[in-house]
Amino acid sequence: MPGAAREPRPARRVITRLLRRAWDDDVLGQSASAAFWQTLSLPPLLLGLFGLLGYAERWFGPDTVVAVQEWIIRISGGVFSRNAMDQIIIPTVAEILTTARGEVVSIGFVLSFWSGSSAMATFVDAITRAHDQYPVRSWVWQRTLGILLYLAGLAVGIVLLPVAALGPDRLLPLVPDAVEPAARDVVNVLYLPVVVVVLVLALTTLYKIALPFKPPWSRGLPGAVLAAVVFLVGATGLRLYLDWITGTGYTYGALAAPIAFLLGMYFIALAVILGAYLNASIQTVRPAPLRRRGRRGTTAPGV
Repeated sequence: MPGAAREPRPARRVITRLLRRAWDDDVLGQSASAAFWQTLSLPPLLLGLFGLLGYAERWFGPDTVVAVQEWIIRISGGVFSRNAMDQIIIPTVAEILTTARGEVVSIGFVLSFWSGSSAMATFVDAITRAHDQYPVRSWVWQRTLGILLYLAGLAVGIVLLPVAALGPDRLLPLVPDAVEPAARDVVNVLYLPVVVVVLVLALTTLYKIALPFKPPWSRGLPGAVLAAVVFLVGATGLRLYLDWITGTGYTYGALAAPIAFLLGMYFIALAVILGAYLNASIQTVRPAPLRRRGRRGTTAPGV
């Protein structure tokens, strides 16, 4: 009808709602909180991972833990600054590696489940808030879910990290010598994309599991892709900024490494939480059937 207001396009409505909800819910503050808990949870997480990997050497070989340690340091080097690597990550990983096996049966290791799952619980809280489903669960079950997801992450890490760290070296000797150079080139080209795809799929699964009223699994993919893009852009910008600061001669002194490390953790948290808000915006504009405990529904409280 002439003169009637045109309905905004779905993409515009999604972006508008994403920005409005992210600002109203203080996503920057939520990301800072998650970054704090990620930092606090890092030693317990590595303690649990390396402690359990020490017992998995019988399946993957005697150098499994060392190979995983080197792989984590190599991957982290692409995200964090040199100062953060030299002063925080490498010493922490090396120290925990020497004590992890002895701690795996100690009370300290049991207590690490609580502190090590705090970051995961923070993400679960943020995802449920984005979808207006935070009041649905009791705080006890919400915290328990964080611990269960932490344990699941450890179990998956025990299997996938050795495969990621040792896989190419173990598989290439099985390839005929005539095609080994080509196979090595293929592995080198596909290695990073495969890692990114696995992380995106894992994050998509987290977006589904964290919610009491669950949308279809595919509804988590847009948020996971956005999270990957935000993280890559943020990490690249952080490294360029730190390189520029170092080049100007200005320095944060002893605080340089902690600041760089916390900023890296902050971008990880911001990426994950923004992805959750994108999924929530899409669900509002284009609702999909929701399920809870096998029962199908159409709406959730607050949606």
